[in-house]
Amino acid sequence: MNTLLTITHIAVCLILIIAVLLQSGKAGDLAGAFGGAGSQSVFGPRGVATILSKVTTISAVLFMVTSMGLWIISSKGARSVVRGEAAEAVETTTVPAAKTESTEIKPPVEIKQEAQEKEKTAPPKAEKKK
Repeated sequence: MNTLLTITHIAVCLILIIAVLLQSGKAGDLAGAFGGAGSQSVFGPRGVATILSKVTTISAVLFMVTSMGLWIISSKGARSVVRGEAAEAVETTTVPAAKTESTEIKPPVEIKQEAQEKEKTAPPKAEKKK
């Protein structure tokens, strides 16, 4: 049932696309190009329903019906990742984290004081001779 509905839906989509692309606009005739009201004004503001407009209407209704049918079928028995299906396990390698002195965040004043204390306790650097 699902396969038949999917094939029907795709066929209706293609027919709808072709029917819409083949239609001309309301002012698609030569009189519309020069600012005229058009030759279809005899039949009223909408004009006569051509075979393409009927095909478009029918295929649009069928598109909506098949879309809702596919939605209803998919909600009844299909599996969904959103509903908590487990994904396949992916094997990963872990890299050990670098060791740090502390994980707490220190204000800039304390960092500056620590740097000054390290400079005081550090051995003197050898000067370069020229």
